[in-house]
Amino acid sequence: MPEDSLTDVTARWAYLGPEGTFTEQAAQSLLEHHRAGGGNAHLFPAAGVAAAIADLRAGRVDAACVPLENSVEGSVPLTLDELTHGDPLWITAEAYVQVQFDLLTRPGTVIGDIRTIGSHPHGHAQIRTYVATELPAVESVVYSSTAAAAAAVLAGDLDAAAASPAAGRRYGLASLAADIGEVHGAVTRFVLLSLPALVRPATGNDRTSLVVFVDNQPGTLLAILAEFAGRGINLTRLESRPARSRIGEYFFLLDADGHLDEPAMADAVRAIHRRSADLRFLGSYPRAVGESPPPPPYAAAAAFAAADRFVESIRQGGATSCD
Repeated sequence: MPEDSLTDVTARWAYLGPEGTFTEQAAQSLLEHHRAGGGNAHLFPAAGVAAAIADLRAGRVDAACVPLENSVEGSVPLTLDELTHGDPLWITAEAYVQVQFDLLTRPGTVIGDIRTIGSHPHGHAQIRTYVATELPAVESVVYSSTAAAAAAVLAGDLDAAAASPAAGRRYGLASLAADIGEVHGAVTRFVLLSLPALVRPATGNDRTSLVVFVDNQPGTLLAILAEFAGRGINLTRLESRPARSRIGEYFFLLDADGHLDEPAMADAVRAIHRRSADLRFLGSYPRAVGESPPPPPYAAAAAFAAADRFVESIRQGGATSCD
């Protein structure tokens, strides 16, 4: 596989399918940016997050677009576990998609005909109030994706699905009720995964993701966080996942503003590597939403360069004071 397979015009990207999922919308958005940069890729639906990532690890595709977290229901555990365990994967890009759930049925269906409703687990969680109020006797059925539930409605295996309007159009379904989610304007963050390759250059508005395991001792997590704070790095996400070895031990997944090419981030990664028996780099990649705050003066690249010059001057018998 090429060193940077995401610029290969023949690249293949898997995504959580089938067609009509929110993940496909995210993959299409990422593909537009990719093409704007001169690349190209073909999209292929996978049966689930695990299947998309398995295809990536096996080399059957060059990238996999999967959901990472939702503004209402939080993280997608399967994606986090795949990033934490197994062969290493890197995040190379991210996309945010506003999620809207419609009540989709076959044309001609009325509310009284509905006995079953299907969706992804996060979808069920976001429509629970609507179901409890409007469809209290209906059975909720879990599917691997919202679009898979919509396809099941078309096939006659379900009476209704909570899925996107795009899925309704894709499968020729009617929308009996629009935007039935608990939180209007909910957003899901998706990431594009690849096998480890070359770290792409910093853009000036980047995010770095890491997985860290620390000993279960007082102050060990605080020491890791202090490495970021002392270098003026803003943490945007901190989450724990079980280490699987024994109960009470955890990996911590971190998102931080900045890029590995920047002296502050590189210095923090070095320091954490010295402290941690298990550090996994998940990537430095452009932020899709918002802007990284500027570093404080002491954490700027110029400050690191000046400090390096000062230390070298001391070694050479020159200045021994920073005045």
